[in-house]
Amino acid sequence: MLSLRHIAKTYPGARALRGVELELRAGEVHALLGENGAGKSTLIKIASGVVAPDPGAEIRLGGEQVTDATPRRMQELGLAVVYQNPTLFSELSVAENLCLGEDGPVISWRARAERARASLARVGADFDVERPAGGLRMAEKQLLEIARALSRRARVLILDEPTASLAQGDADRLLDLVEKLRAEGVAILYITHRLEEVLRIADRFTVLRDGAWIGVYPRAEVDRARLIRLMAGRELAELFPKAGAELGEVALETRGLGHGPSGLRDISLTVRRGEILGLAGLVGAGRTELARVLFGLAPATEGEILVGGRPARIREVGDALALGLAYVPEDRKEHGVVEALPLVENISLAVLRRLGGVWLDETAEEKLATGLAARLGVKAASIHVAAGTLSGGNQQKVALARWLATEPRVLILDEPTQGIDVGAKAEIHRLMGQLVREGLAIILISSELPELLGLADRIAVLRGGRLAGVLPAGEATREAVLHLAMEGAET
Repeated sequence: MLSLRHIAKTYPGARALRGVELELRAGEVHALLGENGAGKSTLIKIASGVVAPDPGAEIRLGGEQVTDATPRRMQELGLAVVYQNPTLFSELSVAENLCLGEDGPVISWRARAERARASLARVGADFDVERPAGGLRMAEKQLLEIARALSRRARVLILDEPTASLAQGDADRLLDLVEKLRAEGVAILYITHRLEEVLRIADRFTVLRDGAWIGVYPRAEVDRARLIRLMAGRELAELFPKAGAELGEVALETRGLGHGPSGLRDISLTVRRGEILGLAGLVGAGRTELARVLFGLAPATEGEILVGGRPARIREVGDALALGLAYVPEDRKEHGVVEALPLVENISLAVLRRLGGVWLDETAEEKLATGLAARLGVKAASIHVAAGTLSGGNQQKVALARWLATEPRVLILDEPTQGIDVGAKAEIHRLMGQLVREGLAIILISSELPELLGLADRIAVLRGGRLAGVLPAGEATREAVLHLAMEGAET
């Protein structure tokens, strides 16, 4: 259905792709894998006609050689891309988004609604076609995007990180849909950092590394360890290394902590210096809400917090910072980095007062940013480039650098490796180990159980805003964590 041969792309001062080959068959799920910066996005843009490849490339779609690839031309030939961030018109209805540009000179509102319902039914969706698209949940927006592509007779579907923002249940339903579409003969190119997903559904795997084509591999020839090795170009025998830090005194303690508006109740926990305390739970269990309470974003309505053994009053972020707490939030784009600002300003944002107050000491600011960027291994041309130009993994390092600049005692990390590649994950994991060996206390919130099981000294499991239990590393298994997280939940 889709054949890309001799694909190369050169930008001023950089070669994004060289010698890339990809073949996608009807009724196949083909995984495109690689670390951030490997060239996946550039390849998708070339396949969809957004970017022109260097001379010598050959593109075929449905057996037809394409020499005039544009987004409209590739769409007419049956190729559609569903991006991680939906490209919907929020103010328009579901039906209007589905049928935009497909009505002809006269619009029949009844026919449009019927066509929209039929398109949604094909992907297993059942929501009001008259409601504004902006009011849909992320999982519903993804289904709407796929339904729109299929309604336009797409034979080749490119899914770019489709589950990155979905809860596990929604992600499982989307994977079921992918398998259904494969059975219908749709050719699907699937891009993700979640290896467990592609190991479940993919028939073949194409791997890119540093813009180069590494190879194509059938499912029978790969496992998680080999895919990691192929993508990273090095052995990652232990992706989640234990820190091996010596535990010190209690750095942070909560006693009966609660926050009425978010449903948190009676949370009693401790985390010691040199310890990684994992927070597990289903979506809505209260993990992020607890982090926000600790950092003063949603002050507690009951219970108490002790820092270094002393009662602490945390009513706002400034209180938390003064006590040595730091928080790297889940949403990197929204709250982690300011994409338009350079790295140096992103890193210094939390300590501007320390760097001069009214008159900023730019020399001190540059020294701070340069040191932290080097320590965290941020890959950038300089500390003066915009944060938005960096890969996801490097943006996450910049967000982390900002809060390390505050010299915290307790570091709260909310999904620190979500949506980044295995190499960047390993680097952040190693940094976490280094930090706890230096005496920092880390609270790690993660939806990836292997990450919690591999890194945490203890795992606290939340369910319905309450503490369901705490498991030491020796007793923490996938089954034990899930039992605590789901006990009493609807099935």
